[in-house]
Amino acid sequence: MTRQRLGRAFVFLAGSVVGGLALAFVIVFLRPDLLRVPTPAAATPAVAAPATSTPQVEAAPVSYADAVARAAPAVANIYSERLVKERLPPATLGELFGDAMPRYRQRIEQTLGSGVVVDADGHIVTNHHVIDDAERVSVQLADGRQAEAHVVGRDPDTDLAVLRVGLDHMPVMPLGRSDRLRVGDVVLAIGNPVGLSQSVTQGIVSGTGRGQLGVATFENFIQTDAPINFGNSGGALVNSNGELVGINTAVLAKNLGIEGIGFAIPVNLVRGVMQEILAHGRVIRGSIGVVLGEVNGVEARALDLPRAGVVITNLIPGSPAVDAGLRPGDIVVTVGGNAVHGQQDALTRIAASKPGDTLEIGLVRGAREVKVPVRVTERRTS
Repeated sequence: MTRQRLGRAFVFLAGSVVGGLALAFVIVFLRPDLLRVPTPAAATPAVAAPATSTPQVEAAPVSYADAVARAAPAVANIYSERLVKERLPPATLGELFGDAMPRYRQRIEQTLGSGVVVDADGHIVTNHHVIDDAERVSVQLADGRQAEAHVVGRDPDTDLAVLRVGLDHMPVMPLGRSDRLRVGDVVLAIGNPVGLSQSVTQGIVSGTGRGQLGVATFENFIQTDAPINFGNSGGALVNSNGELVGINTAVLAKNLGIEGIGFAIPVNLVRGVMQEILAHGRVIRGSIGVVLGEVNGVEARALDLPRAGVVITNLIPGSPAVDAGLRPGDIVVTVGGNAVHGQQDALTRIAASKPGDTLEIGLVRGAREVKVPVRVTERRTS
């Protein structure tokens, strides 16, 4: 009896084991991933990140809306009107062949531009070429208010002008530092291109210290690929914080199909010009009456000059340079004891001197170097 019970228990146990194994086989067949054993975190050896000397670069902001909101209200539209005289086409055979006096008519030409409100007194900075020869200048603010503008002063040598409007509660542009700009910094151009007020375009600083473009006498432009179009002249170039870093001025050879090369006057230069205009109505600069140019080695040999560099190409009659004995062909090497690095540098150093001072000019003349004291007068602009 006992043996029979043990036999039945063994058979039951064996059946249970076989059934369990069969069930496990079916489960593993259907879910093989259950056999994967996760690796404990502690079992994974810690590997130190390789050292790197690459500087950390902050991610650019997703949007520049805050910068635009801070700067755009202080960007104004400038409308100027000038009287233009034009010749009418010949109406008779006498006019066609020169037997009669030609006829002319006058018309009002309107031009578009932009400007930047720089203080709470209503002073607006724009380009000189925007208001040059204008009979009437009017301003429209971003909030829609309009007023006729008074020209406080102008400086053709830097293509800047200062206007003033008599409106209350003017929005003011925060001024930045153009000397802190780096190539690659994001900038925004805000202005009134083709009459589309408060238009914003975005790009980067492509270069700094650009000169010899023929736009102005004293050139130290910021180059940018932020699109600048007709009507943007005088508008704001701002950084990603919404601070003014330049006044948009020119586009390079757009008629030749060149895109993405625009120029702005640095705000540090704008500050100085604005302060001079507000104080004196003009910018007071020094002059000695020389016309300067640059020659390379080949040109120097062809012109029989002692060396390449900054050369005096002409003298203004009756100027201090003539009185001091300077001559065309003299090579200018120092101004006021400082070595010059190009024609623009020499011209800027002379302009920075005060009328009435005596400025020492270091020259190479033939085989010898000479230093000539020259009296400084005020530079006249057209």
